[in-house]
Amino acid sequence: MKSQSYRDAGVDIDAGNALVEAIKPLARATSRTGANASLGGFGAFFDLKAAGFKDPLLVSTTDGVGTKLKIAIDSGKHDTVGIDLVAMCVNDLVVQGAEPLFFLDYYATGKLDVAAGKAIIAGIAQACQEVGCALVGGETAEMPGMYAHGDYDLAGFSVGAVERDQVIDGTKVAAGDVILGLASSGLHSNGFSLVRKVVAEAQLDYAAPAPFAPGLSLAEALLKPTRLYVTSCLAAVRAGGVKALAHITGGGLLENIPRVLPDTLQAELDVAAWSLPPVFRWLAETAGIAAPEMARTFNCGIGMIAVVAAADADRIERIFAEKGETVRQIGRIVPRPAEAPGCAIPALGSAAWPA
Repeated sequence: MKSQSYRDAGVDIDAGNALVEAIKPLARATSRTGANASLGGFGAFFDLKAAGFKDPLLVSTTDGVGTKLKIAIDSGKHDTVGIDLVAMCVNDLVVQGAEPLFFLDYYATGKLDVAAGKAIIAGIAQACQEVGCALVGGETAEMPGMYAHGDYDLAGFSVGAVERDQVIDGTKVAAGDVILGLASSGLHSNGFSLVRKVVAEAQLDYAAPAPFAPGLSLAEALLKPTRLYVTSCLAAVRAGGVKALAHITGGGLLENIPRVLPDTLQAELDVAAWSLPPVFRWLAETAGIAAPEMARTFNCGIGMIAVVAAADADRIERIFAEKGETVRQIGRIVPRPAEAPGCAIPALGSAAWPA
């Protein structure tokens, strides 16, 4: 009888070990006070006291990148989806006022490609460094038979902390408050099943020039990574006056903003306050997507919103701008009539987004 091995079954332990060694310097570069960011143990410790917290609450998030990964796989461009993975988690943490502390990833594939794996995790480490979050570990799973050749999936897990008396929960939001919108970098990581359907039906090649982004291939334009809002949002929160933050992800503007408002209030947005970026206009026009469907599927150019008192709006807008955000006053908080939606866009018709 022929001797069998794990490699014969499609799992290469040596390749896994090679990837761990390749990413150790990337993880070490994310080290921060409270975490040593070393890999190889069964678990990672974090010292909240060493990080300067006195009476903290922990906040945890988990997310993925969705079918945006299929574009990365089909185009062979893997260096930005790790940024997406981190952003989708830490942007959710900061809306509670929490500072991201550490991050773990789960990378599953049918057959491990060390070069692709390193590129993915380099993106994760880059994003962690940008937001001051330690990459403390993760899991690489090689599962032949579960994934088609070249396919992989990613999941991310992040933990942050906020002092008990500094939690942002939206309870202080009041009628008359102003809604600040922070510009997105593009599609971020939502709506890609629809995006891929539009590309397929238009018979476009990901290597071809993007119809809406001169100088970029379609893959490069669609894979532009999710913007990281942590640094700017924490600066605004710590300056005082931010009553609520909402990360605009799946569900778009219409479904995410109400999540941070009291039931008696409604967000009223003015779409004339910002321009619909080219990628969204291209999608709407190419596929005939009605404006309300755009607003409940995509971020439509606004990746994060902050609710502030009218008297604080200009001051907080300046703080966001100083931290590199493109920020506009895009709406206000009004009383919510019975049975009305939590977010209304009065000027938005059914056929097209305003020019």
